[in-house]
Amino acid sequence: MDMPEPDGAILARQSEIVARLRALVPSEALIVDEALRRVYECDGLTAYRALPLAVVLPSTTAEVAAVLALCNAEGVKVVPRGAGTSLSGGALPVTDGIVLGTGKLNRILEIDLENRTVTAQPGVTNLAITRAVEHAGFYYAPDPSSQIACTIGGNIAENSGGVHCLKYGLTTNNVLGLELVLPNGEIVRLGGKHLGSDGYDLMGVITGSEGLLGVVTEVTVRILQKPETARAVLIGFPSVEQGGSCVAAIIADGIIPGGLEMMDRPAINAAEDFVGAGYPREAGSLLICELDGPAAEVDQLVETVASIARQHGATFLKVSESEEERLRFWAGRKNAFPAVGRISPDYYCMDGTIPRSQLAHVLQRMRAMSEHYGLAVANVFHAGDGNLHPLIMYDANRPGELERAEAFGAEILKLCVEVGGVLTGEHGVGVEKRDLMPEMFTEADLAQQQRLKCAFDPAQILNPGKVFPRLHRCAELGRMHIHKGAIPFPDLPRF
Repeated sequence: MDMPEPDGAILARQSEIVARLRALVPSEALIVDEALRRVYECDGLTAYRALPLAVVLPSTTAEVAAVLALCNAEGVKVVPRGAGTSLSGGALPVTDGIVLGTGKLNRILEIDLENRTVTAQPGVTNLAITRAVEHAGFYYAPDPSSQIACTIGGNIAENSGGVHCLKYGLTTNNVLGLELVLPNGEIVRLGGKHLGSDGYDLMGVITGSEGLLGVVTEVTVRILQKPETARAVLIGFPSVEQGGSCVAAIIADGIIPGGLEMMDRPAINAAEDFVGAGYPREAGSLLICELDGPAAEVDQLVETVASIARQHGATFLKVSESEEERLRFWAGRKNAFPAVGRISPDYYCMDGTIPRSQLAHVLQRMRAMSEHYGLAVANVFHAGDGNLHPLIMYDANRPGELERAEAFGAEILKLCVEVGGVLTGEHGVGVEKRDLMPEMFTEADLAQQQRLKCAFDPAQILNPGKVFPRLHRCAELGRMHIHKGAIPFPDLPRF
């Protein structure tokens, strides 16, 4: 679908705003040229695109504050953006607003090994934090599959996890302090280097808020000492049901692995073709179970997990014998998304979370959905905490396939809620799940969430069109008439 031409009002607004922004940031930090703005027209959810009025790339907290103060005063919408790896459309621009990119805020400000913290600007990549401290035997635990590219600021926005979040927690469990610029330009600090804070858990509110409440300009995270030993166990099963049962049994036995991931046969073979990690191609499902800690403890846990796996019908079992082999086992899982991209013109990556006990049931239902919609699906999971990532394969050049993929995805997410789960584990709501929020929340729930948004952003300039299926004016929420004056968001242009 071709982008609609900007109307005269938008062009006039662009000229006015750009003129004001030129006084606040260096010329190289302001992108106005249409071809260059198109670089920012979408994030990792490429099916939806919109061209912003301008893109601003501040390099200091003061510049961020000045830009937000101007936009707040003038009623200009602002979409914060990190590396653009969001898979839920969380950084999708609006045609009558600007994109505020944090890519130039990319310095590590302090490494404090004594207090086991790193303080960094939001544009620092997730993996760069680990690389900055690994020489001293430390690392940053949350490790999304996109960690080589995704930024710590984006991790805050989405409360990102990764393959080791089962034992070591999500972003929210590893952040100690934040510097935040509010929509009116006010700069505030939350937390610090200490493990707990008095009063309201405002860091918990900000982490996972998807850029709706403020723009993070500094982050202090805790780092962990690298375990003495870490070994990964590959376990193959004839079926996904047996793999799911083994996951539940491992957790029920009191074992909390460093990572516990699961892949089905299509994902196994795609990853093996791409990486050559040594996966058993004939397996119906594959578990990757990482056990870490003192060497004697790890040896005992490996034996226990192997015994549990055999009791649940494992037909393949291999334990890593070196650090290189352990990393190779994980490389297949971490490259599952691009691996599927090699065998399908397009894929739609979903993100929902279910109780572990429902894994086999959900996979059975998903297979029936795949046949109904005529679209293949490859499954990868953070199996230990029930976070699903189905990859629905389609071809956007075939009429109707994108719409079928979206319908398939929506049905998966509704199923997650039906069995006692939630709409998202770590990708966020964005625009992808926005219209599904009523499946999980009542109108009263959503209104209460919007009151929190209004407390931080009464002018509602930050990241409009995300998370909430209907937009309510802050004054209306105060009257409790949540139907009156509700403004539905327009349909998004699809590509």
